[in-house]
Amino acid sequence: MPETVRHFTWSDIPEERVTDLISRRLITGDQMMLAHVYLKKDALVPQHSHHNEQLTYILEGALHFFIGANREREVIVRAGEVLHLPSNVPHEARALEDTLDVDIFSPPRQDWLDHTDNYFQKK
Repeated sequence: MPETVRHFTWSDIPEERVTDLISRRLITGDQMMLAHVYLKKDALVPQHSHHNEQLTYILEGALHFFIGANREREVIVRAGEVLHLPSNVPHEARALEDTLDVDIFSPPRQDWLDHTDNYFQKK
């Protein structure tokens, strides 16, 4: 229905601080979530997995991903590149430089919405 159509401007969406080096803005639909994730150089997203399918598109900068429970695969994703992470694949990432990452999740990340994403606090 036309009344359910929504229009967003990134600058109007509040930026949520996740850690000292990571912040994000979220747009959520019924079956998907779009996020701008801002990572300062050397920011770490600790190893985690989730049932949500994920596409990571790097607009600026670069992320070094370690994929698998034993970090058996490494992939560097740079500006203009996309990484697809299927459901339940363990992964972590380190920012090689200041990075703007667009993440798409299906379904939306409930742990991000209700702030139970405590894996960011792992050392």
